[in-house]
Order: sequence, then structure tokens, then C-alpha cells
Amino acid sequence: MKAIPILAAILGCFVVAVLVVDIGPKPVAQAVATIGWLGFSAVCLIHLVMIVGMGFAWRAVMTATPSWVFVWGRLVRDAGSEILPFSQFGGLVLGARAVTLAGLPTPAAVASTIVDVTLEFVSKLAYLLLGLLWLVHLSSQSPLLLPLSISLAVSAAAATALVAVQRRGFGLLERFGSALARGWTDQLVAGAAVLRDALAQIYRRKSGLWAGFLVHLGCWIASSIEVWAALHLAGAAFDFGTVLVIESLLYGIRTIGFAIPNAVGVQEAAYVFIGAGFGLTPELALAVSFMKRARDLAIGLPTLALWQAVESRRLWRRRLGMRP
Repeated sequence: MKAIPILAAILGCFVVAVLVVDIGPKPVAQAVATIGWLGFSAVCLIHLVMIVGMGFAWRAVMTATPSWVFVWGRLVRDAGSEILPFSQFGGLVLGARAVTLAGLPTPAAVASTIVDVTLEFVSKLAYLLLGLLWLVHLSSQSPLLLPLSISLAVSAAAATALVAVQRRGFGLLERFGSALARGWTDQLVAGAAVLRDALAQIYRRKSGLWAGFLVHLGCWIASSIEVWAALHLAGAAFDFGTVLVIESLLYGIRTIGFAIPNAVGVQEAAYVFIGAGFGLTPELALAVSFMKRARDLAIGLPTLALWQAVESRRLWRRRLGMRP
């Protein structure tokens, strides 16, 4: 089974190489240059604000825990998911581990991660629906209506399955907790009953659930602002509604291609295919995708380095017999 993600990643890299060769390395490089350092810096800044917002969305489902803990956990989660060569699940484990080291009990870290992921997924449905409605407003006969509708249906099915797992699949959730704890701490999640109680406690706070959902929805919309700003700085004056449709389609397709690590190749091909329907040139579409990859590296690499330093310091203190 481990060979499947590796083969998928290799195939994705091959797709990217084919796209660059087909479009031409020089036009792609020129398109990247038109976005420039100003555009890249603006995208990084907007994305950092989004991460802070997603940290607050995670914090909304918990009580009596400082907000910085969840902002830090979100930074680690996204860095693990977008940079390290494993699935989204690995990023979730790293994020939950980060908030555990910051003082949150392991059951609460696992339960809050599960609920936060659920709320983010449900808010993605609202985001995809918003993109679908705007696409109908732009062109009721667009050929992109079908793929967006399919991605919405797939995301809805995935969200339903995620909720069902929380209600009936506590064995799977317990294994998630064990993966979080294995090799890092002597205390495992104390069984499915503890996790069930932690989830039930979170779900009783309806105001926190609504706040988390709304903040996540705002962050999904803000993701469109990143690309809209980059395109404007590159001289491509797309209106915000069009960019929102492009981005909602992109994330819908990424959901379908979740098995490919970091969506390598999927994101690039999706941008070229979707952008063509709105007048976005292939080279600029690839430039936007590469800009996002570079953004993830610029934010994620320092985050992972800091996280590794925290883990190393903790292990070193344990070896010396000191308190973590």
C-alpha cells in the first residue's frame, strides 16, 4: 500500500514536467516573473492571515486554551500536509501532536482535530456551492458545471462519511490517537470511550461549532483573494467572482485526487484546464500553481524546523531526566 502514494507522486511529477515542456519553460518563467516578489509576498502574507484564522476556528471548538496553541498547531498541520511526502492524515497527526506538546491533553487534541477537520470539510461544501452558484450566474451553459457538481457531490459524500466515522467508527479514531502518541509519549489515548466523551463535550457547544464553521468558510473565501491579488499584480484583471469559481473548482478536484501526496500534478493540471475556460493563459495558470508551492515552502519549512527543534529539546530534556 505504501507504494501507491509513491507511484502517484512520481506520476504527478511527470504530469508537471509534461505541462512545462508542452507550454514552454520560457513562457512559464516569464509568467512567474510577472507575478514577481511583490505578488509572492502578498500571497504569503494573506496565507499567514488565513492560517491564523484557521487556528482561531480550531480554538472555537475548545475552551480554556490559549489561541496561540491552535495557531501553532495549524501551522504544523499545514506544513506537514503540504511539504512532507505523505498523506493529509500525516499532517493531521503532526498538528494534533503540536498542540499536545503545547499542553492540551491527548484526548482533547485528537477530538478537537477531528471536529475541526469536519467543520473545515463542511465549510468546503458551502464554498463549493458558492462557486457553483456563481458559475451559473456567469454562464448557465458552462461545461465546467458538471465537474464542479461532481466535486461537490464527492465532497458531500466524504463529509457524510467523516461524520459517520465519528458516530460509529471509534476503533478508527482510537487508532488515530495511537498513531499520535506512538514513539513520542508513554500515554496513549485511553480507549474509544474517552475519545467519545471528548467529542460529545465539544459537540455540545453549538456556538463553538457555528463559529468554527463560519471562520473556516471565511478562510476558504480568503484563499480566492490570494490568487485574485497575484493575478492583478501580474496584469491579469480577473474579477473576484471568476477567481472564486476557479479556486472552488480547483479545491473540488484536489478533494477527488486526495490520494496523491501534496496533489502534485493534480493542482497544476487543474489550473491549466480550469483556467482555459476563463481566459487564463496556460503559462500564467502554471505560474500561479508554482507560486502556491513556493508559498507553502516559504511558510512550511521554517515551521517544520521550529517544530523539530521543540521535539528535539523535549527528547533531550527527557534523556537528561529533566521535566519536558
